[in-house]
Amino acid sequence: MSSSSGSGSGQSSGYDLSFKILLIGDSGVGKSSLLVTFISSSHQDLAPTIGVDFKIKLLTVGGKKLKLTIWDTAGQERFRTLTSSYYRGAQGIILVYDVTRRDTFTNLSEVWSKEVELYSTNQNCVKMLVGNKVDRDSERVVSREEGLGLAKELGSLFLECSAKTRENVEQCFEELALKIMEVPSLLEEGSTAVKRNILKQKQEPQASQNGACCS
Repeated sequence: MSSSSGSGSGQSSGYDLSFKILLIGDSGVGKSSLLVTFISSSHQDLAPTIGVDFKIKLLTVGGKKLKLTIWDTAGQERFRTLTSSYYRGAQGIILVYDVTRRDTFTNLSEVWSKEVELYSTNQNCVKMLVGNKVDRDSERVVSREEGLGLAKELGSLFLECSAKTRENVEQCFEELALKIMEVPSLLEEGSTAVKRNILKQKQEPQASQNGACCS
């Protein structure tokens, strides 16, 4: 599996499928760090996300060129109302907790998974449970077995990773993408999104020059 970074200029030949991925979980669990580590080659300690941010990553998985639009949501309660609309149309949702903070793990089942049920418009969307910060093993309070147990309960994939050491970070997104491609309805949506984009470019010849990074 190879993965490549870049804005990809949104050309129709640039990718085969387009998916929307959501990162959710408590503030401070490392959602933004996971995203930055995946997008670039560096790890950064980042300030909490205000509201919502998104990044685009082009990568090749399972022989297909994918465009992933990854939305990073704020974990703080006061921004929660901003995020409900961002669940709409997501094909994949990554629920992140910090293995050194039990409350972040408990909140996945008590708060975040309920929010997914409430707001997600895709019944078939693929969920992945991610335990971050495994590089701080001496401070770990949530065992791998507990993580696996909750993932089974939620019907989601499971991985432990470290944004700091890059351990399993790419695997998170690649495994999620592979699973999404196994679901016929989600595969169809990803393909339709690309067709819509090609159509839009034919209708607006200038679009590829003006803010193609966000198209």
